[in-house]
Amino acid sequence: MTARTKPVIIIGGGQSGLAAAHAALTARLRPVVLQAGSEPLGSWPDYYDSLTLFSPARYSDLPGMPFDGDPDRYPRRDEVTTYLSRYAHTVDVDIRTRTRVTAVHPRRDGGYLVHTDTGDEIAAAGVVAASGSFGNPYLPRLPGQDDYAGDVRHVAQYRRPEMYAGKRVIVVGAGNSAVQVAYEIAAHARVTLATREPVRFLPQRLGGRDLHHWLRVTGADRLPRRILTRLVRHAAVLDTGVYRDALACGLLSRRDMFTAFAPDGVIWADGTPEPVDAVIFATGYRPDLAYLTPLGALDQGAPRQVGGISTTHPGLVYLGLEFQRSFASNTLRGVGRDATHVMTALAAHLSGRPRRGRQRRADAVSRTGHGAQR
Repeated sequence: MTARTKPVIIIGGGQSGLAAAHAALTARLRPVVLQAGSEPLGSWPDYYDSLTLFSPARYSDLPGMPFDGDPDRYPRRDEVTTYLSRYAHTVDVDIRTRTRVTAVHPRRDGGYLVHTDTGDEIAAAGVVAASGSFGNPYLPRLPGQDDYAGDVRHVAQYRRPEMYAGKRVIVVGAGNSAVQVAYEIAAHARVTLATREPVRFLPQRLGGRDLHHWLRVTGADRLPRRILTRLVRHAAVLDTGVYRDALACGLLSRRDMFTAFAPDGVIWADGTPEPVDAVIFATGYRPDLAYLTPLGALDQGAPRQVGGISTTHPGLVYLGLEFQRSFASNTLRGVGRDATHVMTALAAHLSGRPRRGRQRRADAVSRTGHGAQR
């Protein structure tokens, strides 16, 4: 097989993997999608039941297929899984479910050898790491945590609020998921948000239009991280007013982050102990890329890349990384643009025509070691 006839292996069959498959076909590549789960839906079926997109349906689709129904509604988790299932059936590519990638090795004659838990070894011209981060939730470790007798979990393990009825619950985090989960549990339990700084809000609608309309027309959704971080110093929660009102009226409370666990609860920053039944950490995720360890493509678990292009291995690209190229990179509305970018670069590499300007920059970053995102 030549580099052009070997398949391009896409690891992950969620929104990033499906967008990559669509872009690969456009680039005249032969993609094969490997999905660990039973359906090409990524992690969406495993999110909490009430999860709702913060972007309207009209701004939340993948290339080539809009959401059905009211374009101004905010789709819920099950709507997204239905949409992704339909999308997978419209993309005419080889999608292999129940196939988890365990390792990727370089081939001596170029390209890669992809190992799976089914025992397969697949020769690939290129690899797209599109496995997201849901499989690698970040759970901080605090003093006394091992001795705490209550329930501790990451929000990745949260499903619905009824199990907390009548309990004392702390949700750690100041982002969208933390506030959304805390708010719905507060209808059943006494809930406090534990954060390092006060929760900041962004209005969901401005001038009669959803915020995402303005992000698109102004181009802010495409701003690279280096510019965005100068403009936005703190994370903010999108809000129609309901979350801010919940804090103002006492349905939710907020305290500075606790410093330690006690056997029956937590110890707050001012030294006050409090009995607590459960703590939910909404503290984000890290890239789930352990299968790339044999390549040496990672820096403490983070990919060494620029804009989704590996700075260590030609023919290896990434999709779905937070701030990969812009604020929207790891979202439904933004991953399609990134998919086009990385698959165009991969096709150029496989045809022997690398984009020279970008390749020189990637080589420079690789030499200086400044390409890792953390």
